[in-house]
Amino acid sequence: MQTRPLGATGLNIAPLVLGGNVFGWTADEAMSFSLLDAFVDAGLNAIDTADIYSKWAPGHQGGESETIIGYWLARRPANRERIVLITKVGSEFDAERKGLSRRWIERAVEDSLRRLHTDHLDVYLTHWPDDDTPIEETLGALQTLVERGLVRAVGASNLDANQLAAALQASEAQHVARYAVLQPEYNLYNRDKFEGPLRDLTQRENIGVISYYALASGYLTGKYRVPEDRAKSVRGARMDHYDNERGRGILAALDEVAAGQRATLAEVAVAWVIAQPGITAPIASATNLEQLNSLVKATRLELTPEELALLDAASR
Repeated sequence: MQTRPLGATGLNIAPLVLGGNVFGWTADEAMSFSLLDAFVDAGLNAIDTADIYSKWAPGHQGGESETIIGYWLARRPANRERIVLITKVGSEFDAERKGLSRRWIERAVEDSLRRLHTDHLDVYLTHWPDDDTPIEETLGALQTLVERGLVRAVGASNLDANQLAAALQASEAQHVARYAVLQPEYNLYNRDKFEGPLRDLTQRENIGVISYYALASGYLTGKYRVPEDRAKSVRGARMDHYDNERGRGILAALDEVAAGQRATLAEVAVAWVIAQPGITAPIASATNLEQLNSLVKATRLELTPEELALLDAASR
C-alpha cells in the first residue's frame, strides 16, 4: 500500500491510522490482537493511542489501550519495526498527573514506554493545550525526550491556528523541539476546526495531519437515523449534536455516493477525509473484523470529482 510522508518527521504512513481508543474498552484483548494483526497484514502501519485511554470506562484507570498494544508487541516483536507508534500525554488522571509540565511529561513518557513494551515512541503528541504551563517548558521537555532517543518526533492535538503558530514561534526562538504533527478533529460534519487558517498553516509549515473522528462518533455510518437507534450503542447519546437538517443532508449525499460505489457510508466518509488537501491520514477505530475490513476498503476507494463535489456541497 502506498504511504505518505508524515510532514517533516521522516516517517511515512499508510493513508489510515488505526485508533486504539477501543482497545481494552469495547474491544477485549483477544479482539484487539485480531484487529491489530489484520491491520498490519493489510499493509497499514500507524497506530494511535493515548496514556489516558480508557479511563472513562467504569473500573478503568487509564493505560488500558497502551497496555494491550504493549502485550501485542511483546508477543509479535517483529511488528515493532513495521509500525509507526503514536501516543499522547496531557489528559488528566488526577490532580498530580495531568498537563504538560516538564515534571509530568518526563514521568508520563516512561509510563507509556513501559506499558507499550518499547524503548521509543515514533510520535509523541500533547493531547490538549495546557494554559498553566508555558509552551517553552513543554517544548523543552519534549526536546529532552528527543535527545534521549525516547521519541522520534513530536506533535500536538486539539490546537487552533493561533496556538500552533505560537508553539512554532517558541520552537524557533528557543531552539527546542518543533511540532511536526497535528491531530485535529475533522470529518464531513465538522470541517471548521481544520479548514481555513489551521490547514493553511500546516501546509505552509509542512506539518503532518492525522485527523480524528472521521465518522463523527459514528453518525456518518448512518446507523443512528432514528432515536431508537441511539440506545443500541454507548455512543448513541452523542447523536443529538448531528441529527439536524444539515446532518441528514450529509447522510443523503453519503447514501447516493455509497450506492454508486457499492460501498458503505462509513467507507465513503473515510475516503472523503483521505482525499482532502492537507490530510496525511485520518484515524478510525474498529471493534470487530468486519469494521476493520471496511476501513481497509475505504483506503482503496477512489471517489470521483463529481462525488467529492456532491459531498462537499452537502457538508457546507
